[in-house]
Amino acid sequence: MSGQKATDPHGIVARVFYLKVQKLMNVVTKGKAFGDVQCHIYSIEWQKRGLPHVNILIWIKEKLLPNQLNSIISAEIPDPQRDKDLYDTVIKNMIHGPCGTRNSASPCMKNGKCTKKYPREMIRETVHNDKDYPLCRRRAPEDGGKKLTFRLAGNK
Repeated sequence: MSGQKATDPHGIVARVFYLKVQKLMNVVTKGKAFGDVQCHIYSIEWQKRGLPHVNILIWIKEKLLPNQLNSIISAEIPDPQRDKDLYDTVIKNMIHGPCGTRNSASPCMKNGKCTKKYPREMIRETVHNDKDYPLCRRRAPEDGGKKLTFRLAGNK
């Protein structure tokens, strides 16, 4: 219909999203993207802006080693020469802040600290233990990582 946004026909959005979740779960479970899956559970939720997202918890049979984690997840800025689209997507949608002393008015700030624990420390290699989440590799520029500079809106 004229004047509608892509998110307006909720029935179509829900159906397409559900099909994509099913495809993803098939890749993870039957395709063994991360290895043999012991069990899994997921929950689809709708965000305030009208689009769905999924929270997925997967138990795999064999524990992943830190070097295997680096091939699956990344806490680093992608290389724009290798994948410009991924770089642009991360820069546009997945950068937290700025907050802290650079922007004390940020919504994540409470009592002078970021509630999301940013900025995070740089770490040369992924660290993994049995009792906590892994600390993902976030290399400093001198270790091969990337550095970005952002300006706050309204600042020159």
